[in-house]
Amino acid sequence: MTYATVADRDAIENEQPWAARDMPVTTYAMLTRTATAHGARDAISYQLLSDPASKKETFTWTQLHAKVCQTANLMRSLGVGEGDVVAYLLPNCNETVLTYLGGQIAGIVNPINPLLDAEQIGAILRETGAKVLVTLRAFPKTDVAQKAAKAVALAPNVKTVLEVDLLRYLGGIKRFIVPLVRPKNPVTHQARVLDFNAEIAKQPTRLAFADSTGDRVAAYFHTGGTTGMPKVAQHRYSGIIYNGWLGQRLLFTQEDVLICPLPMFHVFAAIVVMGASITSGAHVVFPTPQGYRGEGVMDNFWKLVARYKVTFMITVPTAMSALMQRPVNADISTLKIAFCGSAPLPVELYKRFEAAAGVTICEGYGLTEATCLVSINPPDGEKKIGSIGIPFPYSHVRIIDVATGMDCETDRVGEICVASPGVFGGQTYTETAKNKDLFYHWPEDDAWYLRTGDLGRLDGDGYLWITGRAKDIIIRGGHNIDPAEIEEALAGHPAIAFAGAIGQPDAHAGEVPCAYVELVDGASVTEAELMEYATAHVKERAAHPKHIEILPELPKTAVGKIFKPDLRKRAITRVFNAALANADVAAEVAEVVEDKKRGLVARLVRTGTVSDEDIVKALGAYTMPWDWAA
Repeated sequence: MTYATVADRDAIENEQPWAARDMPVTTYAMLTRTATAHGARDAISYQLLSDPASKKETFTWTQLHAKVCQTANLMRSLGVGEGDVVAYLLPNCNETVLTYLGGQIAGIVNPINPLLDAEQIGAILRETGAKVLVTLRAFPKTDVAQKAAKAVALAPNVKTVLEVDLLRYLGGIKRFIVPLVRPKNPVTHQARVLDFNAEIAKQPTRLAFADSTGDRVAAYFHTGGTTGMPKVAQHRYSGIIYNGWLGQRLLFTQEDVLICPLPMFHVFAAIVVMGASITSGAHVVFPTPQGYRGEGVMDNFWKLVARYKVTFMITVPTAMSALMQRPVNADISTLKIAFCGSAPLPVELYKRFEAAAGVTICEGYGLTEATCLVSINPPDGEKKIGSIGIPFPYSHVRIIDVATGMDCETDRVGEICVASPGVFGGQTYTETAKNKDLFYHWPEDDAWYLRTGDLGRLDGDGYLWITGRAKDIIIRGGHNIDPAEIEEALAGHPAIAFAGAIGQPDAHAGEVPCAYVELVDGASVTEAELMEYATAHVKERAAHPKHIEILPELPKTAVGKIFKPDLRKRAITRVFNAALANADVAAEVAEVVEDKKRGLVARLVRTGTVSDEDIVKALGAYTMPWDWAA
């Protein structure tokens, strides 16, 4: 059936309750079902280099099933039981997929972002109690192996390190050069170090132990990770399989090919894309270790689409923006849909991309705490640009007035709250204290509604719109940044009395960090000096502020808390005025106001002759809405 309206969504739900659907209970059972049905078809492909003619490795479903069984068997032989953790610190490669699947069959898999520093990685390893870490062997142009060694030294619970050597993906002269220039990796930890591929080769290709008999926690995903003690969300088989089923039911078949240049440490790639592939039998392509950030990927992207005859591309707004700076230089006639998530998509970018690539864009919404998917602009229905579509089947959304705890009426803004098979009611985070006040529980239907922290509204057609965030997280190109990390670092400077970090609008990344500071009485310091200090003291590169401004006094609430809405309005005014001036458009921001439907809106005044089209050219790349002042 088509999926175009809320009525279509309701019809799917009315077929039968989610619990009554004939779905496998575990990842192993799901993989086995698909391998049995589509064994000879391609399952995953990977290439180390972005050249569309470079060496690739493809596993059929039969081969993938065998490799995953070997990986799970290895983990069990290393002492990993159903409640034990296998962590991985890897870029994208076929071994990452094997570890993700094999780890959750043997125990609980814990993907970790390789862009974090060693101390943050060590904190996650300690928090999850990981027994095994799968990571890279030292390799040119990456410091993942060196970070892993330092992190394991900080996490004595890790007993075994399994190394993946990317050398095997190289051909020609490069295969002989790399061993000569391979960086050294001094190891100070006590864990034993083994070769991943050599060890799984010793294992049988059928599962050597009994699969789990029911639903259980199968994955840990950390959120953000920009502070020393991250939140770790726990995901059950049921939520993972639900996300995969959504892809199979609404989007993909075994005939489809998905290109996924997103990292396998993120729920979007791992749970949604890999899950939908396993459920539907679709073929997934992972280009280069760093995906969209890989050398040459943007320049070669359309040629890669042509090479694999891709039908669906998985993307984010920052990647779409970069691709629009390059010509469509290949035959991409097989491409049908671009599935976009992780951050708001600017309206003008939506229009330009759809026109240039000739594909339908489906913008969606999800979050780690809900095992990802919540809503999507329906593939066969109206795409309300700027909205995040209609909730998926069995995903129920309520807009709650946080002051009263009651439902908001249509088009009134409140906190977005979600109940679905992906929501682990009352137990989202591994640390019990962090689940406090995270849910609304309605006894009448025994539903646990996750408080997302996002502000939004439901319109009269059932479409969901995000208007802001109740929490202060900065989302830079889909990457969550805790402003507390920036504020705490700046507070260490002797001249700073108060610091407030927010996300300022950015034409490429959606938003980037910026900070406003108030100095102690009598202090003297320049903004350039504070930028240099922040670069040295804010640990994560993505969290480095792009702008720091000294104010005589920061805006504060009656109880002395920094009032960030005023800082956001100031940042929008500064960024928009700069964009208008750079485009030589005769207009400026008169004020930034809070609109009950759209959130913060920039109101413009003319300073000369100017049209709406001129404003769109200057500001169209930003997600923030604008109006003319009366």
